[in-house]
Amino acid sequence: MLISTRGRYALRILVDLAEHQADGYVTLRELADRQDISEKYLESIAKQLVSCSILAGVRGKGGGYRLGRAPEDIRVLDVLQSTEGTLAPVACLGEGSLPCRRMADCRTLPLWQGLNEVVSQYLGGFTVRDLMRTDPDGGDYII
Repeated sequence: MLISTRGRYALRILVDLAEHQADGYVTLRELADRQDISEKYLESIAKQLVSCSILAGVRGKGGGYRLGRAPEDIRVLDVLQSTEGTLAPVACLGEGSLPCRRMADCRTLPLWQGLNEVVSQYLGGFTVRDLMRTDPDGGDYII
């Protein structure tokens, strides 16, 4: 499994928006500048995240994007599934895939099912809130 820039950038912009919630709607230009990502590429990612209600967008003067839900309600798994499609390690486990004719005799299927479950549980255990910076100046170090 390889997470594309689309998935990684989606998480970056969601964390950025979560950390700037007090700013209201944030323009793509601001996000692009802060994250050093192409505005055009961010636009396509934002559209995808709006379509699944992870982001909310407003057009026009004063418009931009904000989180569609609270940071603690946005699971990393949901973000990656919306940007990457399936995260299944093999095609036969992908959502909507046709059953493999060898599935009944496949000796490796339990391995792939287990890996799929571990990945889903792991990514489902993190939210955008978990990825946010808790101390802006990094002063959390305690001996």
